[in-house]
Formats: sequence, C-alpha cells, structure tokens
Amino acid sequence: MMFVRRVVSSYGGVVTKMFDSPIRRSFTCGRISKSYEEDSVVLSEISKSISSADTESLVRMRNIGISAHIDSGKTTFTERVLFYTGRINSIHEVRGRDKVGATMDSMELEREKGITIQSAATYCNWQKEDKNYHFNLIDTPGHIDFTIEVERALRVLDGAVLVVCAVAGVQSQTVTVDRQMRRYDIPRITFINKMDRMGADPFKAIDQINSKLKIPAAAIQVPIGNEKDLKGVVNIIDRLALYNEGNQGETLRVSDIPPELKNLVEEKRKILIETLADVDDEIAECFIEEVDPTVEQIKNAIRRSTISRKFTPVLMGSALANTGIQPVLDAVVDYLPNPAEVLNTGLDISNNEMKVNLVPSSKEPFVGLAFKLEEGKYGQLTYLRVYQGKLKKGGYISNVKDGKKIKVARLVRMHADDMEDVDSIGAGEICATFGIDCASGDTFTDGSLKYAMSSMYVPDAVVSLSISPKTKDVANFSKAMNRFQKEDPTFRVKFDSESKETIISGMGELHLEIYVERMKREYNVECSTGRPQVSYRESIQGSSSFDYTHKKQSGGAGQFARVIGEMTAETQPRNVFETKVVGGRISEKFLQACARGFEEACEKGPLIGHRVIGVNMLINDGATHVVDSNEMSFKTATQAAFKQAFQNSNPVILEPIMNTAVTAPAEFQGSIISLLNKLQAIIQDTENSAEEFTVTADCSLNELFGFASSLRAVTQGKGEFSMEFKEYQPCPPQLQRQLIEEHNKKGKK
Repeated sequence: MMFVRRVVSSYGGVVTKMFDSPIRRSFTCGRISKSYEEDSVVLSEISKSISSADTESLVRMRNIGISAHIDSGKTTFTERVLFYTGRINSIHEVRGRDKVGATMDSMELEREKGITIQSAATYCNWQKEDKNYHFNLIDTPGHIDFTIEVERALRVLDGAVLVVCAVAGVQSQTVTVDRQMRRYDIPRITFINKMDRMGADPFKAIDQINSKLKIPAAAIQVPIGNEKDLKGVVNIIDRLALYNEGNQGETLRVSDIPPELKNLVEEKRKILIETLADVDDEIAECFIEEVDPTVEQIKNAIRRSTISRKFTPVLMGSALANTGIQPVLDAVVDYLPNPAEVLNTGLDISNNEMKVNLVPSSKEPFVGLAFKLEEGKYGQLTYLRVYQGKLKKGGYISNVKDGKKIKVARLVRMHADDMEDVDSIGAGEICATFGIDCASGDTFTDGSLKYAMSSMYVPDAVVSLSISPKTKDVANFSKAMNRFQKEDPTFRVKFDSESKETIISGMGELHLEIYVERMKREYNVECSTGRPQVSYRESIQGSSSFDYTHKKQSGGAGQFARVIGEMTAETQPRNVFETKVVGGRISEKFLQACARGFEEACEKGPLIGHRVIGVNMLINDGATHVVDSNEMSFKTATQAAFKQAFQNSNPVILEPIMNTAVTAPAEFQGSIISLLNKLQAIIQDTENSAEEFTVTADCSLNELFGFASSLRAVTQGKGEFSMEFKEYQPCPPQLQRQLIEEHNKKGKK
C-alpha cells in the first residue's frame, strides 16, 4: 500500500501543519473571492434573505481602516475625523505641546515616541445629506515591526483609507500596506496628506500610485493653492470649490471654482473619465460615444470600480492644517462598501469543510471572529467582528475550536482605551467583550453551527535576542511573556536548553525594544538583553540517498527500525515529506511516526540549530522487526537519517535579506550610498526630488544592526529608514564557517 503524507511549512509563517485539525485548515479558506462579478451574483441572492430593518442598518454602516507609511499622518488624520464627526470635543496632536497626545495613541509609550504601536478601534457617526452613517474605524501602525496590527485590522474591515504623503509619495511601507490590502481584497480610497508642506506634489504621488502600486488611480479633487498657500480643494466631479473655515476647519464653505483653476479642473476631470473608461463599462460607452457622463454616472462608476478593487479615487488635503478631511468622510460613504456588499465566507466543519457564504442578518445564527486580544484592567479584552446574527449581553457563544460554551458577561464598543457598554451588537459590527479565554483568530458561533473562518497571515520573526530578568521576580516575567505571546502572534518566546537562556523573537529591533520597555512599565520587571540575533534558516543545495538502521538492545524488547530513501532540495522554501513504500514493508502507523520525526528534525537543523526549509525527504523502503519495532524506533531512525543525509547534501545556511528604504535630504546622498556599500547592500532603485532622495536596497539583516545610529551620524539626524523582510539567501562561506564554529563551541560547554 502506498502511503503519501505531505508536510508543508513556509518561511512566510502562515501555518505549518494544516492537516492537524479542521480548525487549522480554515487558514486556507479565502475571505472573499477574487472575482467581483461572481461575488455580485451571490450577494444579490444573499440580500433577498436580509430583512428591510437589517438592510437599512447595513447600508448606513462602514467598517474602515486607516493605513499608510510611517509618519504619513494616519493618527493626525484620524484625530480630525473624530473631531469633525463630534466623537471628541478638541483636537490633540501626536507629541503635542499639551502633553495629552492623540486620542487613538492611548498607550504612554505611543505618546512618548510619537508612533502608533497597537491598532486602536473606535466608532463615530457622520451626517451626509440628512442621513446618519455609522463608522467603525481602526487606526493602524505604520512601522513594519508592528505589521501584525495592520494584518488583523484589514482581516475584519470592509474598506480602507490609504494615506500617502504629498512630498514623499509612495514609500516602501506604502507598498507593503498595498500588498496587505490585496491579500484581504480590501477596496480603498486614497488621501494625499501634507499638502501644506514644501515640495508637495499630489499629481506626482498619483503617478506613483499608478506605476508602483499597479492600481488605476485618478484625482477627484485638485488643490486650491499649494504648500503654505493651501486654502481648500475643488471637487472636480461636481465642479465645486470647498474651503475649510473656522479655528479648526470645522466649517465647510462651498463656492465656485476660482477662475485660474478652471482649465486644470477640466483637464483632471478628463483624465478621471478616461481612467474610469478603462475599468467601467458604462463610462467606456460614454467615452466611445463622446458623451459627457453625468455627475451621478461618474459617482456610480467610481463606487463600482472601487468596490471591485479596479480603481482608487484620490482626494487631497492636510490633516495638520485641518483641510480636506470632511470630503474624505463623504467619499467613504459614497465609494466604500457597506457590510452587505462584501462577501464573507467560512468553512462548515460539520459538512466536510464545505464553503459557506455568511449572511449579515440579525435573524441568522451568530458567527463572529476574534481578531485581537488585549490585557485590560478587567481581564482579557477580546475584539470581535460579527459577521452573521446578533451577539447579546448575557447570551452564550461557543468556540468552534474546542467547543467550549462561554457566557457573554459584558459587551462594549471601544473608543481607543475607553469603552461604552451595550446590550447587543448586530451583523457587520465590531465590538469587544471580557472573560473569553481564546486565541487570536478563533471563530465563535451560537453553538448551532460549526463554521470556521479564515485567520490572518502571520509573518515569521526575523530578529531574536536573549532576555533575563535582573531581579528574581520570575512570576511577573513569565506572566508578561505569556500575555505578550497571546496578544501578538509575531512575538515568540522559547527556552534554549543548550545556552540555558530565554530567547524572544520578533519583527525587528524596535518591536523587541518596545516589549522590553512594556515589561518594565507594566510589570515592574527590568530585564537585561543580549545582542540581537538573526533568525537564520538551514537548507541544502544538493541531494543524497540514505539507508539508516536504528538498533538498541537493553534487555527485553529493544528498538529496531530501518529507513531507506533519498533527500533532495525543494525549489520552494517549504519542507515536503513523502513515502512510497510498497508491499507493506513499513506499516502506515510507523510511517506516521516517520513524518513526526521529520517535522521535529526540521525544527532544529544539524548545522546551527535553526529551522530547516527547502528539503524533500522520501522514504521508499525499509525493514521492521516483529518484536523490537515501534513508533519511537522509526521516529528516531528518521531523525538520524535526516541528519546524515542533510550533511551529505551540500548544506547551506540562509540569512534573511531585508528590503531597505533610506530617505534623507539630497545633500547626504553620497554619504548614504557609501554607507550602504560598506554594508554590502545591493542598491535597487534611487528616487530624487528637489529636497530629498530615497534609495531602496537589499541588505543582509546581519549587517543592519546598529544601522540607525550610523545613519543618524552621517545625516546629522535627518535621515530615516524602514526595512521589510524580502527573502532568504545563502550567507557568505566565511560567515557560515563562523556560525558553525560558534554553534559547536556552545555545544561543548
């Protein structure tokens, strides 16, 4: 009998053992299908089963996220949204003089550093044409180290506002955010911020959106004035000028287009119609027939093409100067989908994991997804997105993963770190609850269904460092580690039995630095840390056959197992285990033990003890003993055969290569290029503007430790950089020898 079992693990870190349980398999179920046309047919059928009351509620609801590159003004923009919607009474700035800080940066560390570390949820209402719209809004971090916060926010949202800097345009993290939006099929509108800054060029930014993000984009506004003379914007669809007046831009005055802008408005309106003609059939017909489409036709086309992810309308203004924010809120209503216009799917575990479409109706059985966990003053705070049915305070919900029934003791809407108690939450809403013991990504139902929803993508950690408490307060140290791991899937902790050290791993130096600081502030545990270590990988570049016999005799029943096969290199960065044993020479039970042995061997490679990727192990023959063969024997034999064959297959250590973007004033270009050359970086692209330049390069993570200090030194503190994991590549031979020697010395101690 042929027994084939595949073990596939990716260094991308999505999931390593999809076959272990039906819940784990739910990772493969897509959030919504790629074809908007197919979705539309299904959604029209679903809409027939939604009551008129639910439809009215859903039509006026928007679940949106604010995403952008670092320092593009996301949190400043969100603060204005909250002010203009009446959610807050006064505006506070990021690192403001009043020392209060922005509403959504509720953590003390966020206010000190002026960066967003955790995504923060809130809700607000916006009045448009005498109709009240309800927004659930999530502000996300811009730094790549906190990318999981963006991932889990986008997983549960229906639309997004992509904020782009008018001076810097599309930057490295903008590209990353765009990729994350595509991963979860999120339609977006784009807001070009910082139009009041020197060097602002919104139309250059739009060209970059088209060329770098590969999504058709066109302006639906043009600025009135530029840089320090920015006065407002012109809506080119309605041909109306909009001026923000009042102390904080709270009054919107509508006027005629300034005469000097009329030609520019018509030119950009023509470009908008041409761009829409490429992505929308109705506008294409108007364009072919040389008929000027009506305002309503243009708006409907923008909505259709935005929701179908074929187009992004571009608005502009300045959050800091309180200009152009209200039109963005109108655009969210006009062009982004409501929950009933997004097809969400799950897997029916009780019916062979058949794909099912979820109906956003309060009359359907409850289905919700826990997408974020936080430790609050009342215990674990679990953020939930309700996809179907209604969640009631005092009701019971069931965790699909383990079947546990839980009472919902308290239900709240979140406003940053404040909360408002509610009695029930309907379909399409985002809420939070206490007292639920679960993991991020768990699906909950009312118990009548066993639906599992797809979880978010979790990237692999790239940086590690050793950590130990300076005092003997081990209890608080362990409590902090357990909490941080539960809250953040990209934060990993393990104990190295060889060095007797606790190792923490994360997405970057800043990521780990924040957690060390939080441990000190929140748990009163000061820690000492070792030098950051790179998360290497081990692989092979050749192939080797193996024939290994494991024998052990110690009185009574002994151990015997023989495995024969071949190890080869995989073209993809994954591990594959296969068996092609004929004639029943090794039973299926023992082959499963071999698979477990292979998995464990891949976790800790033979060269330096790091994870193995890119190997294929095939067992095609072997032998058993009637008395001495057992599962442990075959597991041990597989591990030993793996190690032997690995060493004979031209083994190699792989190091993480980071896509690094450095931005600085143009005068420092030569110094930065020289610095990158010293790091043996491969320069991919350089962009120059009047004031500054950006250089993009691929660089070994091992060389980037301490780069922030070097960059500050050569740019007088004016340069900044961001990096993102790109791929694993073989490290230089001298580094490989050094790493193996260090590992061997550790083993001898």
